[in-house]
Amino acid sequence: MNNKCWLIALAAAAAFPVAVQAQDTGNFLVRARATNLDSANKDSTPLGLTINDKTFLEVDFSYFFSPNFAAELVLTYPQKQRVYSNGGEIGSFKHLPPTLLAQYHFTGLGGFRPYVGAGVNYTNISAVRFTPGVAAALSPGLKHNSFGLAVQVGVDVPVGGGWLINLDAKKVQIGTTVYSFGNSVGKFKVDPVLLSVGVGKRF
Repeated sequence: MNNKCWLIALAAAAAFPVAVQAQDTGNFLVRARATNLDSANKDSTPLGLTINDKTFLEVDFSYFFSPNFAAELVLTYPQKQRVYSNGGEIGSFKHLPPTLLAQYHFTGLGGFRPYVGAGVNYTNISAVRFTPGVAAALSPGLKHNSFGLAVQVGVDVPVGGGWLINLDAKKVQIGTTVYSFGNSVGKFKVDPVLLSVGVGKRF
C-alpha cells in the first residue's frame, strides 16, 4: 500500500454527494483498515538491526462522547516481523500493538470529517526466534513489553447509510531492549509511521 491508495480512496469518497452526511450519526463507529507499517529502524546496538515493513489488517472501535470528542481503540492480530543484522536475516518475532487514542473531530466542513488524536500504545513481543548460529554465538533476547505515545491525524468521508471511507496516519512509539547472554547491548526502536485506508460504519 502506498500514497496512490490514499489518493484513489479520497477521490472515490469525494464523488459521493455531500447530502448523505446527515445520515451518518451515532455514538459508535467501527472501521476495518489496511495498514502499512514503515519502521524507523533506530538501532543503538552494534548489530545493525532492522525489521521488514509490511501491510496488514486492523480494526478499530470508536465511541463518541459528543460530536467532537471520541475515544478510539485500535486492534489487530499478532504481527510477525523478520529481523535483519547488517542486511542478513537472523530471526523473527511477533508483536501485538493495541493503541488507545483520545480524538477531536472537526465538524461543519461539509462531507469531510477530519480528526486528530493522541494516546498510548502497549506492545507485547512474543515468539522470538533466532537462527541457530546467532543463538549459539550471542544468546540474544528481546524485552517483551513496550509502552509509548501515539499521535494521529485522519479523515472520515461519509458515503451514506452510516458508511464512510477513512484515511488515517499515525506515529507510534514502539521499542525494545536487546540482550546478549542476559546483558543489555542497546535498544531497538521500531517507532513506525502507520498509513491506513479503510471503510467504517457508524451507528
